[in-house]
Amino acid sequence: METITFFIYAFTSIFIIVNPVGGLITFISLTAGMSAAERKEIAKRSVTVACGLAIVFAISGELILRFFGVTVDCLRVAGGILLFIVALDMLHARVSRESVTAEEVKDATKREDVSVFPIAMPLLTGPGAITTVIVVIRTGQTLELKIIAILAILLTFALSYLIFRFADKINRILGVSGSLVVTRVMGLLLGAIAVNFISIGIWNIYESMI
Repeated sequence: METITFFIYAFTSIFIIVNPVGGLITFISLTAGMSAAERKEIAKRSVTVACGLAIVFAISGELILRFFGVTVDCLRVAGGILLFIVALDMLHARVSRESVTAEEVKDATKREDVSVFPIAMPLLTGPGAITTVIVVIRTGQTLELKIIAILAILLTFALSYLIFRFADKINRILGVSGSLVVTRVMGLLLGAIAVNFISIGIWNIYESMI
């Protein structure tokens, strides 16, 4: 039961911050004019790179925290604040500045290959996603739970690939209103996750000081 609960927590946290549904419009605009085969290849490459980055940070997160002398609870608080800002952008149906900026999108239109930048990073695996995977995998105390967290990352990006692969069809089905509704609901859930990160981090820091 613990593994199922942790998987749901890990998958929900990671999928919402990666937010491939919210990135649909950006993906479509960046791949406009490409053939179906080219768009499929861009989707595959960008998701593969983003997934690889997320797994690398998840596995090496402990070393990164030790190198900078930062505790996971400090990261929880800082990451929670960042996620809350992203959640506010989602609730107002704005493209998150943490995810990708207008300047980055404009610069990307001049590139021949947009799969790595800005789609893989920062659109999919941005600072918020990196923080989340590090915190989630550190939350799992056993090897089994850490493997569960890796599986949640893999499932997130497998679904991201499917969403990008069928971007046009999904966009036609959801429409503008549907996309905004999904984004706002995910923003609300992300806000709750952010508050959870902050409250747990602050409480643990307080306990360590007494």
